[in-house]
Amino acid sequence: MSALSNRINNLSESATIKMAKMGRELAAKGIDVINLSFGEPDFNTPKHIKEAAKKAMDDNFTYYTPVSGYPELRKAVVEKLKNENGLDYDPSQIVVSTGAKQSIANVLLCLVNPGEEVIIPTPYWVSYSEVVKLTEGKSVFIDTTVESDFKISPEQLEAAITPKTKLFMFSSPCNPTGSVYSKAELEGLAKVFEKHPNIYILSDEIYEHINFVDKHESIAQFDSIKDRVIIINGWSKAFAMTGWRLGYSASNKEIAAACDKLQGQITSGTSSVTQRAGLAAYLGGLESVLEMREQFKKRRDLVYGLMKDIEGIKVNLPEGAFYFFPNVTSFFGKSYNGRTINDADELSIYLLEEAHVSTVGGDSFGDKKSIRMSYAASEEKLIEAMKRIKSALGKLK
Repeated sequence: MSALSNRINNLSESATIKMAKMGRELAAKGIDVINLSFGEPDFNTPKHIKEAAKKAMDDNFTYYTPVSGYPELRKAVVEKLKNENGLDYDPSQIVVSTGAKQSIANVLLCLVNPGEEVIIPTPYWVSYSEVVKLTEGKSVFIDTTVESDFKISPEQLEAAITPKTKLFMFSSPCNPTGSVYSKAELEGLAKVFEKHPNIYILSDEIYEHINFVDKHESIAQFDSIKDRVIIINGWSKAFAMTGWRLGYSASNKEIAAACDKLQGQITSGTSSVTQRAGLAAYLGGLESVLEMREQFKKRRDLVYGLMKDIEGIKVNLPEGAFYFFPNVTSFFGKSYNGRTINDADELSIYLLEEAHVSTVGGDSFGDKKSIRMSYAASEEKLIEAMKRIKSALGKLK
């Protein structure tokens, strides 16, 4: 009998981390694997941010930090939200955490009771439903399709709400689909929430700056529901700071105080050096961010053109993030070399072993029909990856 808790036994391993691990294992055997499975910019952290971290150590920013973050950093977040998003917050409403993933966990653990429902549009980031499990809440999924650009309608949202609904959580730009909600689309959802004053909204905006439409729109802009919106954001994607582990939540004061209380018992304040680097990122402007965004847009357009040339793949043009989420159901039931593909996860394993390209099956994202491909790689690698994928899929009969 296992000594482990039901809590951990019920938790699934992160599919993105699992596929990246499998790819590394093949690479360790000398196989040339192209990794399109991980959600990580392939750019280096900008120099001025790294210099700030070095200076922080020289200036002895090496002691425990306030649980919610340095006051200067929280003030910089408030100014960012005001200047870039037109949103008014107070530093007391900001909780800095060790990555946006911790920020999400903080919020759910502070809000959701056992048995309460959390509405999640599919596809969704793999950790959403797993964190709901930790709260002993219940995930309620709203399915979307590639034809709808993987976005839900107000009617779908209304139909999913029950007396047990406590929270709605989504991302825009979306991981894994790259979908971006417009202001009009968010306003339609906000009007539904106006009728249900006991439901909170978690808006994951970590890909805010990797956005190929006019501007980022936050659902927190609607005054009628702003006090119930919790914004999740951070530095990992926009500033290529994935390994630094720095994120934050912006919420009403009651939720912020609760997150501070919870975090104080689990990790306390995040790394002092990382926080000083994050401050430099926010004070240093968006020049490096915009340069990186342009590179991602070029890659998106490149991969979209190559993917449209692969027979059997159904794909839309994502408006943000750095992923494609193509529907691959046309390959189900087909075989090659004694192997039959029954679902998207099996196709993902097939592409890793046959094409030596690492992707992620859609099941963990709540969509068994699709696979996720990151284009956070060089143009040379992306061209080669699409060539290999086309060849491997062409073998399936």
